[in-house]
Amino acid sequence: MASAVIRLVRRPAAALLIARSCRHVRQLSHHMLPGGLVCSKPARELTMLLPRASPYQMWSRSFASENGDLVDAVVPFMGESITDGTLATFLKKPGDRVEVDEPIAQIETDKVTIDVNSPEAGIIQKFVAKEGDTVTPGTKVAVISKSYPSDTHVAPSDDKVVKDAQPPSPPTGAPQPTPPTEKIDKQVLKEEGSTKEKPKVPSAATLPKTSPSEPQLPPKERERRVPMPRLRKRVATRLKDSQNTFAMLTTFNEVDMTNLMKLRSEYKDAFVEKHGVKLGLMSGFVKAAVSGLQNQPIINAVIDGDDIIYRDYVDISIAVGTPKGLVVPVIRNAGRLNFAGIEKEINNLAKKANNGTISIDEMAGGTFTISNGGVYGSLMSTPIINPPQSAILGMHSIVSRPMVVDGNIIPRPMMYVALTYDHRLIDGREAVFFLRRIKDVVEDPRRLLLDL
Repeated sequence: MASAVIRLVRRPAAALLIARSCRHVRQLSHHMLPGGLVCSKPARELTMLLPRASPYQMWSRSFASENGDLVDAVVPFMGESITDGTLATFLKKPGDRVEVDEPIAQIETDKVTIDVNSPEAGIIQKFVAKEGDTVTPGTKVAVISKSYPSDTHVAPSDDKVVKDAQPPSPPTGAPQPTPPTEKIDKQVLKEEGSTKEKPKVPSAATLPKTSPSEPQLPPKERERRVPMPRLRKRVATRLKDSQNTFAMLTTFNEVDMTNLMKLRSEYKDAFVEKHGVKLGLMSGFVKAAVSGLQNQPIINAVIDGDDIIYRDYVDISIAVGTPKGLVVPVIRNAGRLNFAGIEKEINNLAKKANNGTISIDEMAGGTFTISNGGVYGSLMSTPIINPPQSAILGMHSIVSRPMVVDGNIIPRPMMYVALTYDHRLIDGREAVFFLRRIKDVVEDPRRLLLDL
């Protein structure tokens, strides 16, 4: 038997035929060509060496491996502090065409939403993971086929058999006879319908009696239970930890917005023309906060065990509310930026936050936070500290109120501002001086030019 196999293998055609029967073969390590030539090449490269009219070329197509066209889409690295995430949703369906680096799924983590991109252009063959699964970096999510699926055709003989198996349809004008079994079924249904009794209506005596003191709760059908998103879980945990850790105290003041609003109104067109971004009120408060932190360095510090860490830089965190939850991107080195630089950075970070494309690095760190609840119409609030920081400034809505100016009562656009601080580290004196500095700079922005 062994000698017979050896004789077959010495023939090139027989060698290819034997390989054709081995469907598990992914790559032939040695191929024997006419003349006894032995080479180590994939089967696809070997077939290119054969003549076009050769039967070997035709046979090689039937056992060429297709697994080389399959690639896996895996969960990417999600950040140093993130170990896992939840597969939130699939952006594509099996059978959809995808390009290189095109997002096919989204992973929801404690901080950001991360896309799973296709490593190659091709067709999504199947999804390995399911929505709601907890995944880690490197987990396989989908299988991508780099080859296009070929159109399937019905063989002529099969098509003929199917057509022959179908009975001939009767002429359109001829009446169709009713089967006798259908007549019997109709008669039986008619008799059963006439003999059925009407349903009995329950009387008042048979109904269960409820106690007058028993509360009438809404039915469970009117309630919906959905899993909490990971971002919301993370926000809830951090806010509760902040409440349990810090000795939080809030002090308030009010700011006359007349001069800052006048400054914006006078230079808004020229500002947009030169810098390509609108002049808002947030940049004025960021500059005021930088000035206040420089005057009161303890507001920019933090407790670390038995030590106090003083930060000689100012990174301002801006709280941004998104449809998926609250995120806090950071403006790096805010003290070195001018009004235009601050406005550009705020717009860029806000767009990324709302689109879900903000990265972990853009939210890490931060020495002081500004939260603007006024965009939602909040008149006054007590913001919660964002750890590991020691204070947070809360802005609120601008309301026209009667104010006494030079002995006269006139309407002025006023805003309440709040500073929540860690009373373990910051005394009331420093907190009030800081908030007073915010008020002075916003009410008279010229102080920034004169360093007053």
